[in-house]
Amino acid sequence: MKSDHNDVSTQKRPVNQDSDFLETASEPLWKRLWIDQKENVRILALALVIAIVLRIFVAEPRFIPSNSMEPTLHIGDRLLVEKVSYYLNPPHAGDIVVFEPPAQLREYGYTGKQAFIKRVIATPGETVTVSDNRVFIDGIPLQERYILEPPDYIMGAVTVPPNSVFVMGDNRNDSNDSHVWGVLPDKNIIGVARLRFWPLSRVGTV
Repeated sequence: MKSDHNDVSTQKRPVNQDSDFLETASEPLWKRLWIDQKENVRILALALVIAIVLRIFVAEPRFIPSNSMEPTLHIGDRLLVEKVSYYLNPPHAGDIVVFEPPAQLREYGYTGKQAFIKRVIATPGETVTVSDNRVFIDGIPLQERYILEPPDYIMGAVTVPPNSVFVMGDNRNDSNDSHVWGVLPDKNIIGVARLRFWPLSRVGTV
C-alpha cells in the first residue's frame, strides 16, 4: 500500500495572484505617476516642438501697435504672418510685410526684437517718386484705393536696388517708412501678413 506522504510533499504551493499588484504598489508614487502619464508627456513635448518649428519656419501671430497702416489695419488687430512664400519667391508689390528694423532704423535705437509692418510699393529696378500728392512708379501714378489720405510730402526719385523693396504705410502722412529711411533689404523680412484673426468682426484676409 502506497503512502500518502509523497502526495502531500509534492503538492505545489498556491500561487499568490496578488503578488504582482503588491510589488507595483510598493513602488514610489512619482514612479507610478510617471508610468501613468509618460505618454501624455511625450504627446505634449511633441506638440511643443511642432509649435516652435511652425512659429520659426511657417507662420506666427503678430499684433498691430500703431496706426501707420490705417485704414487697412487698426491698432490691436491680430494677424497671422506666413513665412514660407519668400523662401520660394521674392516679395511682390502690394504685399503687406512684417520686417525687422534695417540698419538705418537701428541707428535711431530700434532693436531686432521690434518689428514693423508696411506695404511693398516697388521692387528691384523700379523707381519711386512722390509729388503732387501721388506716388509714381517709373513715372506712372500708383492707383491706391487702400490709403487713408494722399501723401502731403515730396520725395525725389529712388531706384530700388537688387534684393530690396520700397515699403510705405497706408497711412501715408503718419508712417515711418522707406520715404524716411530708404529701401528695405529682403533679408530683414520676417513674412507676409495673410490673415486677420482678431477682432472677430473683421476676420479675413488682408
